[in-house]
Amino acid sequence: MLLGANLFVAISKILVGLVINSSSVTADGLHSISDSASNIVGIIGITLASKPKDTEHPYGHKKFETISSILIGLMLLLLGINVIKTSISKLFNPSVLSITIESLIVILITLIINIFVAIYENKQGHKLNSQLLIADSLHTKSDIFVSIGVLIALLTVKLGLSPIIDTFASFIVAFFILHASYEIIKDNMSSLTDKNMVDEGVIINILKEFKAINDVHNIRSRGHNDYIFLDMHIKVDSNLNVDEAHTLVHDIENTLNKKLNKKIDLIIHVEPSNKI
Repeated sequence: MLLGANLFVAISKILVGLVINSSSVTADGLHSISDSASNIVGIIGITLASKPKDTEHPYGHKKFETISSILIGLMLLLLGINVIKTSISKLFNPSVLSITIESLIVILITLIINIFVAIYENKQGHKLNSQLLIADSLHTKSDIFVSIGVLIALLTVKLGLSPIIDTFASFIVAFFILHASYEIIKDNMSSLTDKNMVDEGVIINILKEFKAINDVHNIRSRGHNDYIFLDMHIKVDSNLNVDEAHTLVHDIENTLNKKLNKKIDLIIHVEPSNKI
């Protein structure tokens, strides 16, 4: 559904841009084309990421989703650079615009579709804790602001202002594209580079409710927004037997899952409190 909506929006914008000779509308259409491409990348990424753990990937396949999100960001980066190059060319070779009421209506309709797609994707992304859907919703959200800017530019030209406004609007389009690219790549590089995913202080505060734990240290975390690999060392009374220690570890894992509202893959090294 999302792929079909994005293709409709992209083709409509490109056709309108070519008919009225508008560089900003054409650039906006190319931006929407990248939405469709990102949907395809997203489908592939989610399919690969949903595969269960196996002997070759004991930590699962979630990083395929991260890689797919970064690919979407890189696609936007290349697109933004291309729009800037085209806009610079238009500055030195201005063209006459042929703006019609029909073209404005088409752009308004595509804007409404983009708003629906962005809201739906963002809602589903947070519901499913999917980095990829959230990244794609940011992509589409940038398209909304771009389309609003393009629509305003065309209206001002229609009212008699200089057509060069259209070219400046295409630079604004490029800015939003590059900003979306930056946000997507930045957010997903964290999990790709094993950045710490949970603040150590948060973990220590949660574990204060366990009276059996005398100390927590060597806390490390990595992973994704929705799935975190966490390991730590805890000190407990040396009289604690194996069964009690085992139960304690499971209670800690369940508590962390509940308090952090994330899936926690936990490994705990248990030490006696009197260890030197």
